[in-house]
Amino acid sequence: MPLHYMTREGYDKLANKLNTLMTEKRRECARDLERAREFGDLTENAEYDAAKEKLGHNEREIRELSEKLSVARILDDRDIPKDKAFIGAIVKIRDLTDDEVVEYTLVSSLEADIAEKKLSVASPLGEALLGHAAGTIVKTKAPDGRILKHEILSIRR
Repeated sequence: MPLHYMTREGYDKLANKLNTLMTEKRRECARDLERAREFGDLTENAEYDAAKEKLGHNEREIRELSEKLSVARILDDRDIPKDKAFIGAIVKIRDLTDDEVVEYTLVSSLEADIAEKKLSVASPLGEALLGHAAGTIVKTKAPDGRILKHEILSIRR
């Protein structure tokens, strides 16, 4: 897996989730398994099967998060220009087609969440914004082939 640069906030969020899965969720899964064993015959015990499945899902999530964190590198804000769009920057842009203004925080693909307005720098728009300053117009290609234009209105950290 290649290195992924992340914000401190994004890294901490993943690390906290991993800690919760390894402690609280594991204990909860163990309790569920123990309770299910008390029902007797495990061959026809739906509660036992559900508890095992829940434990398996939890362990998969732990492995996935551990892998992600093992290749994550936290960006040092001091090394990043404050006037250009890079990971950690909050970028306000205007869609020049419909004049809609939206603000995104640029993040790595590991921490992207469009519902929270966290745009991956690996996305077409995120990639187009990278390295550009306020006042720049960037172009991206939409899935339907149209060329979209966005103006960078402001950048802040």
